[in-house]
Amino acid sequence: MNSEMIMQANQDPQLASIIQQADLVAADGAGVTLALKLNGIKQQRYAGIDLGAALLKVAGKQGADCPVAFYGGKPAILPKAVNFWQQQFPRLSVVIQHHGYITAAEQEQLLAELQAQQPRIILVALGIPRQEVWISAHRHLCPRSIWLGVGGSFDVWSGTKARAPELIQKLNMEWLFRLAQEPSRWRRILVLPQFVLLAIQEWWQKK
Repeated sequence: MNSEMIMQANQDPQLASIIQQADLVAADGAGVTLALKLNGIKQQRYAGIDLGAALLKVAGKQGADCPVAFYGGKPAILPKAVNFWQQQFPRLSVVIQHHGYITAAEQEQLLAELQAQQPRIILVALGIPRQEVWISAHRHLCPRSIWLGVGGSFDVWSGTKARAPELIQKLNMEWLFRLAQEPSRWRRILVLPQFVLLAIQEWWQKK
């Protein structure tokens, strides 16, 4: 959950419902942790990419007992992201990998593979809100699995894009680092100050 997702959910009842029904919502973003703090809740930021990495480390140690599926990203990026993790954990069992640019027929094939293979961890990188909607629509196929939306994580794991240095992450300034890398994101970044203003307004009204 980040500021952008919350702002979208305010305008999209379907996304809002999906968030409310999720088994776990992690605070991914400086704006979210600030809003929680204003409401008396101290919550550390935990980025989706870090949660995804933590799950893959567990899967990498368990091998075939914890098969994994990767879905999303660009055709040239996905294999590199998978290879990155298999190099670190040779026992990592990746039973399914499909990029996010597939046809309707390939989509049906993917769903059939998920139902047949029953991977324990399913990482979906389609961007907000597409990945959340897709997970919500299909999670019944693998009811015992962990389904996680990981946004642009495949880009980082593939080496295509760099993650912000640890110090910048701790300062909650990762959004600024991403803006410097991708200036075209400026419209999306504008959501952050809008969200913060709304959070402060809500806090003031309660006060």
